[in-house]
Amino acid sequence: MYPLRLDGRAQKDLDRLRGDLWRRIRDAILGLQDTPRPHGSVKLQGAGEAYRIRVGDYRVVYEVADAKRVVTVRRLKHRSEVYKGS
Repeated sequence: MYPLRLDGRAQKDLDRLRGDLWRRIRDAILGLQDTPRPHGSVKLQGAGEAYRIRVGDYRVVYEVADAKRVVTVRRLKHRSEVYKGS
């Protein structure tokens, strides 16, 4: 099991969500503890150990540090906004 960390920006992104969308994204993030590279995850090019998973129209961008066995969530945004300014 990998401990889960939320970057400050990711925490703010999560706090802005409500209802069913919040629950779906929360469940997807919690699932990363057991399976840090679930089926459908994509390794981002040019971003070190960064991956992304899709949750509807939203993207969860996270990093996996296998040596430390830690998953750090960096962003949770709508697909049209997630890669801007990153």
